[in-house]
Amino acid sequence: MKVDGEAGREHTRGPSDTARLASDLRLAVGRITRRLRQAHAVGDVTLSGVSVLARLAADGPDSPGSLAELERVRPQAMASTLAVLEQRGLVSRAPDAQDGRRAVVAITDEGRGVLAERRSESVQRLTAVLDQFTAEERATLASALALLDRLAEEL
Repeated sequence: MKVDGEAGREHTRGPSDTARLASDLRLAVGRITRRLRQAHAVGDVTLSGVSVLARLAADGPDSPGSLAELERVRPQAMASTLAVLEQRGLVSRAPDAQDGRRAVVAITDEGRGVLAERRSESVQRLTAVLDQFTAEERATLASALALLDRLAEEL
């Protein structure tokens, strides 16, 4: 069951409502992302830059081509993102030990610091808002996380 936020009504969703659910989900996730992004200072690391830093921090060094594929962006877009991150000292580039023609990108200590700070700001902002929710509402959100992760992986 879903509570319609504008009318305060409860209604069930049938299989024919999948497109409406997709539209509502896209709108809600977009708003959350936009509002978290707006909270960061101008000149801060972009969302795509943060995503690359997070991937490098979690998975270790990787090639620009592989990062582009994993992030589902064109190699040229990844090259631009990496150039900005490298210029700011957040990633470093070195020749691949296995194949000297290929470059490998790694997160730097400064990059880890920026990533931790960015996560901390977003988490603090989300925490402050979630503290206003009831325990039941927070439990409902928590129960949806696995599904949202699965959705993200399958897109």
